[in-house]
Amino acid sequence: MSGRLNDYIDTVTSRSSFLMPSRKYILKICLLGDGAVGKTSLVHRFVYDAFDDKYIMSFGTKVSKKTVDVGDTRADLMIWDILGQKAHESLHGAYYRGAAGAFAVCDFTRRETLDSLSSWVSGFRSVVGETPVILLANKSDLVKTFSPEDVRMLASTFGAEFLETSAKTGENVEVAFSRLTAKMLEADK
Repeated sequence: MSGRLNDYIDTVTSRSSFLMPSRKYILKICLLGDGAVGKTSLVHRFVYDAFDDKYIMSFGTKVSKKTVDVGDTRADLMIWDILGQKAHESLHGAYYRGAAGAFAVCDFTRRETLDSLSSWVSGFRSVVGETPVILLANKSDLVKTFSPEDVRMLASTFGAEFLETSAKTGENVEVAFSRLTAKMLEADK
């Protein structure tokens, strides 16, 4: 009987190695940017595949979790939605500690949100070093007040890429989280 049990365990173990990722990570992601750029909506779209157009200001930080698979690696993404009010800037450094990457988010309908991304990224990297950052120009479904080329030029100063996103339509939201996860895993090697 024990021989059959061992054969069964060997069979299940060999099958499960094809079904389950072989490595598991817990990765902290911060969403940076001014208030009302859509950080909370991007997280909501990614985690729950839903959109709510009611604006709810984040206080402090809100943490969400989603597990993703990248190749043979499973990653638990701990997504920190950082409040965007400048009055609370002194708290930001504490929220950044331990982050493996970040999205710096601006709003295509408000040029000043793009202009402030330099200080967001610089503040973040002063705490965590040269971790991966992707710039997201959100609300791409609305009339733009600046061009994608403006975002691309800013992203290049940080050695980062950028994506146009819409939390409302879902455009590039999954792509953004997949790319950042891959970059964080690559940086961890």
